[in-house]
Amino acid sequence: MHRSECVVSLKQDAKQMTEITLIGAINQALRYEMTNDKDVILLGEDIGVNGGVFRATQNLFDVFGADRVLDTPLAESMIAGLSIGMATQGLKPVAEFQFMGFSYPALDQIINHAARIRNRTRGRLHCPLVFRMPYGSGIHAPEHHSESTEAIFAHIPGLRVVIPSSPARAYGLLLAAIRDPDPVIFLEPTRLYRLHKQYVKDNGEALPLDQCFLLREGKDITLISWGAMLHETIIAADILLKNKLSADIIDIATLKPLDDTLLLNSLEKTGRCVIIHEAARFCGVGAEIAAQLSEKAFLSLKAPIQRVTGYDVTVPYAQLEKQYLPSLTKIINVIEQTLEFA
Repeated sequence: MHRSECVVSLKQDAKQMTEITLIGAINQALRYEMTNDKDVILLGEDIGVNGGVFRATQNLFDVFGADRVLDTPLAESMIAGLSIGMATQGLKPVAEFQFMGFSYPALDQIINHAARIRNRTRGRLHCPLVFRMPYGSGIHAPEHHSESTEAIFAHIPGLRVVIPSSPARAYGLLLAAIRDPDPVIFLEPTRLYRLHKQYVKDNGEALPLDQCFLLREGKDITLISWGAMLHETIIAADILLKNKLSADIIDIATLKPLDDTLLLNSLEKTGRCVIIHEAARFCGVGAEIAAQLSEKAFLSLKAPIQRVTGYDVTVPYAQLEKQYLPSLTKIINVIEQTLEFA
């Protein structure tokens, strides 16, 4: 391509790109898909006139109207059941639970119906719907607003569990989730909603589901995380670099089904691994990842696989929230201990 053509192309790309937050990327993806697919319907508590508790659906009610942006009663089981009914009849509902902790009344509908419809009907019906949930701690929220119980959903056959870690990832993964023919649990880290901005091209290009992403390449250790904890993980890797140590940083992105190819290739190279997540330690997704890596790459290990996690307690209120979350100091200490193995 001639230089002048490259300049014109870059200018055209710049017009299509806006620097936005993760919450802005969610809104942008919803708007794009609703514009281009009339079957996409939004429903949830206060998502219409108010634009949602975090404003993820702001202005969409004005654009698409009450027939496609539905304000619902405070009834999560009803939201889930209505979404499942819509999905089996050809629509593509995107339902919002205001917080992950509010989704528990809907577990009967999600586990017993959404996740099983394809199997129950031997493929006659499928369930193309997305359940969006703000999740995780770090924003000084009250009880039920700081849950990180992704392992509950990851354990259920028939559900995909997707967690974005950046605006660009949120845009591409949400588009892919809406287009998927099966139910997707889409967990949005509240701590990242407005933490960073990123240029995101609004071109409707989805990112692949069921795939991990290599954020940075290194040689000494593999750091695995997802969602908000990638923020601290990247900072820890930057500190390692000052000591001339480098890390592969892997964003899991889709927790279920788990793509282990990238993980195994990385571990074969580095021989050391630390998994970081804010959910409780016992039966967390990190335990499953550690088990699979131990089974499939045991001979590549130079040190035991380590986990840095939240505690096996209910997420505390704001005053103790920082003590619950895995700190940068704790992450670095565990990395250093892992690197000490010969």
